[in-house]
Amino acid sequence: MADVFDMIIAGDIPAYKVYEDDDVLAFLDLSQVTPGHTLMVPKTHVADIFEYDEELAARVLSKLPKIARAIKASDDKIIGLNILSNNGESAGQSVFHSHFHLIPRYADDTFDVPMPDHSETTTEDDYRALADRIASHMED
Repeated sequence: MADVFDMIIAGDIPAYKVYEDDDVLAFLDLSQVTPGHTLMVPKTHVADIFEYDEELAARVLSKLPKIARAIKASDDKIIGLNILSNNGESAGQSVFHSHFHLIPRYADDTFDVPMPDHSETTTEDDYRALADRIASHMED
């Protein structure tokens, strides 16, 4: 069954497009967390980052800097940019078609991405064990 992003890609639902090529479509998010908030979606349906192969990742993710630069250049009040991607329901993903939020930052915006700091309770052994566990699962 097609999701809302598949329908936007197919042209069945209108969108405020800012960029399109054979691999991706970028369009304004209707929520506009901050002015210029843009979504970039791959035209190939993958549910989340875990479904990308190396080739698709290269084709899709390489477009992020181009779109980010265009957003920043569109308004001289933009002083930064968050790029966010929620992967899985527990991470807040609500549309199960991979997508990236490009959210411009302005000096006076109030949007915040909470990032708790657990450094005071994480030991050297914890860091080492976690790094080793992740590294042991790296694909060649």
